[in-house]
Amino acid sequence: MVVKNIAILFSGSGSNLQAILEQVHGKVFKGVRINVALLICNNPDAKGIKRAKKFGLDTVVIDHRDYPTREKFDQALVYEIKKHDIDLSVLAGFMRILTPVFTDNIKAINLHPSLLPLFKGANAIDESYNSDMKVGGVSIHWVSSELDAGEIIAQKSFPRKNRSKEQWERKIHKIEHKLLPKTIIKLLAKGK
Repeated sequence: MVVKNIAILFSGSGSNLQAILEQVHGKVFKGVRINVALLICNNPDAKGIKRAKKFGLDTVVIDHRDYPTREKFDQALVYEIKKHDIDLSVLAGFMRILTPVFTDNIKAINLHPSLLPLFKGANAIDESYNSDMKVGGVSIHWVSSELDAGEIIAQKSFPRKNRSKEQWERKIHKIEHKLLPKTIIKLLAKGK
């Protein structure tokens, strides 16, 4: 059986990490077993670290504050990922802008809470909610050296309706928790 290993990088609560662990980790899709082989977090206080422990997984903490530059931090990430046999790295709420030190060396996808190319960056949920758009949504894209600008792999939209800000955010997270695991399976079970 073919085994594909993924690394998940996260910064916060780890709700998308949990969705991947529940829906993908250790499961077989079209003859391909997908394992979460590495977890990296840049925030030693992230709730996601505790979520991972419930699945028996340890998280490597690489605190960005311990590095003098973004490039030095990215070097540490690349070094850690290269130590493992990783087929795909997944940025699941990883709140760092990555430099070419990372993007030129690691095959990675990123989850973003808007319909790219609109509303790039860390405030995408607020910006999309406060816009005139009749829809919101989620994008998954290849990581490139330009922020939130890599080739789009998958998107899913939803109608605005009369959602409150909290309902808007909940809907985005609900879509993320389905779309990200599906995309990982699609990419790795097809051998792309």
